[in-house]
Amino acid sequence: MLTTKQKAYLRSQAHHLDPIFQVGKGGVNTNMVKQIADALEARELIKVNVLQNCGEDKHEVAKSLAKGARAELVQVIGNVIVLYKQSKENKKIELPR
Repeated sequence: MLTTKQKAYLRSQAHHLDPIFQVGKGGVNTNMVKQIADALEARELIKVNVLQNCGEDKHEVAKSLAKGARAELVQVIGNVIVLYKQSKENKKIELPR
């Protein structure tokens, strides 16, 4: 579990990132979850855009992506989800205690 301080730090790190995934009409599927898990392993921190035509609630999308990719949900702001997962191989982000 991330602390409030850690989430604030990750939000500041994510600010300049562009979303690299989009969730649209099809909603969340296993292929997407796998790709997101792979991207998290490479980058640790990613943004996912929830498109207007997505039938699911963005908070539900955020929960299922975080659960599926075994990641931490940092925040949902507007239609953007920020996810974090510590990388096994390429640890880049040093979280504050």
